[in-house]
Amino acid sequence: MPAKQIVPGLYAIPLGVVNAFLLESSDGLALIDTGYPGDSAKILQAVREIGKQPRDVRHIILTHAHPDHIGGFAALKQATGADAYIHPLDAAIVTSGAGFRPLKPAPGLAIGIMFRLFIRPVTGIEGAKIEHQVNDGDELPIAGGLRALHVPGHCAGQLAFLWSRHGGVLFAADACANMTG
Repeated sequence: MPAKQIVPGLYAIPLGVVNAFLLESSDGLALIDTGYPGDSAKILQAVREIGKQPRDVRHIILTHAHPDHIGGFAALKQATGADAYIHPLDAAIVTSGAGFRPLKPAPGLAIGIMFRLFIRPVTGIEGAKIEHQVNDGDELPIAGGLRALHVPGHCAGQLAFLWSRHGGVLFAADACANMTG
């Protein structure tokens, strides 16, 4: 599926069970999350579909260190040259590409079945350098401002990001999900 504009300057990139997001601003593109290993080609295609080139991606923001959010990171970092951002508690996982915390389904039979059907186990990915460690309350000067909110539980270093434009858009990552539509 192609990138879908949500509001001006924000595109969702469907990657199966997760989405990546592109923020477009005068200082270039910011990518939030990178999907599974192998999803980098889909993300780069989405960048081209909105009339941009890989080098227009200046920032890669990772919400947490589970393989479905950081799997394409190393390939995308190499293709774009972008700086990367993540919470300090998850940084070592991303740089090493190993040591993932266990994934467990939310309560409920239907959710458990869907989890087992759609979540692929990944034991390791290619690691890459993180330039910026982000803490709760940090304001990233990206796309007009992104406020980091530390939301541990699903992952020790999970961050949500509040984008102040358009009345506020929250990128909640796996703090909120809807697998059934």
